[in-house]
Amino acid sequence: MYIRRESELIWIHVVTFFCLCDWTASQLSYSISEEVNKGTVVGNIAKDLNVNLQELEARDLRIVSSYSKKYFDVNLRTGNIFVDERIDREELCPNVEKCLLKIQAVLNNPMTAHRVEINVLDVNDNPPAFIENTYYLNISESSLTGERYLLPIAVDADIGGNSVKTYKLSQNEHFSLDVQSGGEHGVSAELVLQKALDREKQSVIKLVLTAVDGGRPPRSGSIQLIVNVIDANDNIPTFSKSLYKVRVKENASPGSLVIKLNATDADEGMNSKILYSLIKRGNVDPSNIFDLNSETGEITVKETLDYEETPAYEVRVQAMDQGTSPRSALAKLLIEIIDVNDNVPVISVTSLMTPVKEDAELGTIVAFLTVSDTDGGNNGVVNCKVEGSVPFKLKSNYKNDYSLVVDGPLDRENTSLYNVTITAADEGIPPLSSTRVITVHVSDVNDNAPRFMEPVIKIYVKENSPTGSIIYTINASDPDLDSNAKLTYRLLDNSQKNIPISSIVNINSETGDIISLQAFNFEELKTFQFKVQATDSGVPPLSSNVTVNVFILDENDNSPTVLSPYSEHGSVNSESIPYSAEAGYFVAKIRAVDADSGYNALLSYHLSEPKGNNLFRIGTSTGEIRTKRRMSDNDLKTHPLVVLVSDNGEPSLSATVSIDVVVVESTADIQTQFRHVPTKDDGFSDLNLYLLIGIVSVSVIFLLSLITLIAVKCHRTDSSFSRYSAPMITTHPDGSWSYSNATQQYDVCFSSDTLKSDVVVFPHSFRL
Repeated sequence: MYIRRESELIWIHVVTFFCLCDWTASQLSYSISEEVNKGTVVGNIAKDLNVNLQELEARDLRIVSSYSKKYFDVNLRTGNIFVDERIDREELCPNVEKCLLKIQAVLNNPMTAHRVEINVLDVNDNPPAFIENTYYLNISESSLTGERYLLPIAVDADIGGNSVKTYKLSQNEHFSLDVQSGGEHGVSAELVLQKALDREKQSVIKLVLTAVDGGRPPRSGSIQLIVNVIDANDNIPTFSKSLYKVRVKENASPGSLVIKLNATDADEGMNSKILYSLIKRGNVDPSNIFDLNSETGEITVKETLDYEETPAYEVRVQAMDQGTSPRSALAKLLIEIIDVNDNVPVISVTSLMTPVKEDAELGTIVAFLTVSDTDGGNNGVVNCKVEGSVPFKLKSNYKNDYSLVVDGPLDRENTSLYNVTITAADEGIPPLSSTRVITVHVSDVNDNAPRFMEPVIKIYVKENSPTGSIIYTINASDPDLDSNAKLTYRLLDNSQKNIPISSIVNINSETGDIISLQAFNFEELKTFQFKVQATDSGVPPLSSNVTVNVFILDENDNSPTVLSPYSEHGSVNSESIPYSAEAGYFVAKIRAVDADSGYNALLSYHLSEPKGNNLFRIGTSTGEIRTKRRMSDNDLKTHPLVVLVSDNGEPSLSATVSIDVVVVESTADIQTQFRHVPTKDDGFSDLNLYLLIGIVSVSVIFLLSLITLIAVKCHRTDSSFSRYSAPMITTHPDGSWSYSNATQQYDVCFSSDTLKSDVVVFPHSFRL
């Protein structure tokens, strides 16, 4: 697209006038050419408004408009309004003589708005163009010199002096060109026959029609004219008038009669029978809007007319006879559309400042509105008002421009948003109106701290759970809005057994996910406690805390361990019994322990003998191996036994012990390094030591449980577990305990033979 130098492109004529509207509004007018470069200065608004540059920047001057693009902006340092987007006059104001862009310059503190009108001047950036590449004319060879033929017109998107000004015809011996000026309706050209045609010499004549606009330099466009010379009658139809004028209301219903044309032909027969037709010119096809009865010449309304879109139509009508070589005549028809009030006012929100703080002062601007009505006269005069009882009102800045301001106290707790209904009505008869609902949100202040569902959170985690897994998600709520309700979580500084809590778990500050930083071992750490703080994003921020208790659940991850003297891995142990041993004779006692707890540490003993050997049995809970019956001569002298020690976990883990039982003739022959039968003179044996440790362990556990029970009862109001009823523990003569609370009862067994301070818990209905 052709662009002249900037000094030649831009001419700025500033006519500044101030029309005070409530002492806060004025209007500026500028002119600028289309297609200028971005950054081109339109005018200095600071100088024209008599505002110094420091005040201009301090009051944050902004340019607002209702257009989809931001065509202009302002430099706060210089006060210059400059072009910010490419301006195409033909796109913004097609077929309009004067293209005005209306924008607003808004200053804050105090809020003032100034209307700015910018007249976009046309430049010659569009060449003339014909709708078709080739135009055909059928001309009878009997046509008389001086006959005229309407030629297609070229369309130029530019206006004024840059539009089509003349037409030129290529050199030929038969035709000349008559260029006619239609005033505001443009320029048209007619082909004039200068020399009689002779079809026998030349049946087809090819010409070139060139349209030239009035720009500097001028632009042009061409179309090829192909004249087919045919034989026809020698009289052309004649209209009663060369120019018809008629007026039609834009609300005329389809089928309404516009005008009846009349043309006559002096010929006879088919050569005098006339058919009428509408001629398409440029990009306007009148047959889309009007119907023409080809025989009667009656023109009627076909489609809905719109004064705002097209206030007038220039239609060319052709009358053609039906001779063998038909001849035609043209007439011009000007149809003026009369405006009626058929367009409702349009309310446009050019700027909306929402949400509004609930402590906003009276007069605070909420939105800028522009009202428009495309009708003319009183049909386009619009009045606006706010409907209903709301704490807002409209303040007029200047014609058809308003500000929506606060007119009463706002209370978010009662009403968090308002649907403000604005009605615009024109002064037509009857008047038309439209409404626009503007939703105004009332913003909140940070007056609510985050809340947890419960003051204490209990988390149960299996030991050996993978590092990095999410063990729990903390959730807190905040009744505030937006950033005041956006919560972040963090762990409060705390230590468990001199270990920082940050080395055990971590928390996702946004989601509240608690993530383990290590694999937990129940045998090392059974429970730990920490606090989580939830903080909102308000100013100032509010926060609250919650206590988190984490309980590690035991997993069966330890196999039973066989104790001395049978603990040596891979060894075969030997025991001897006399041949005279009675049924129930004590052979050996297998002792084992399991580092796990609960059912995972509950051990059972099973005996594996050679097939068919039923001489020995073992206590499933005691591990004592005894004889089932007396010896017989058929029994073997050596009995290999395998003892399987299994825990009660899922899946069960086990260990085995191999023992060879040797049958001897008398008790004097019983000798083994693994079997030491104590006598009254023996010292303090290992077995006695194990038994003593077991008894002391049971006593200590009992005393600790009793002390804990008393402490819970005395401090249940201060304890984090005070909501649960205190358990009751009862001892029995056989060394077992009963544990019960409000909903469950358990039997607790402790065997001194396990040699570890562990408690095995059974439901009350379970029996070994």
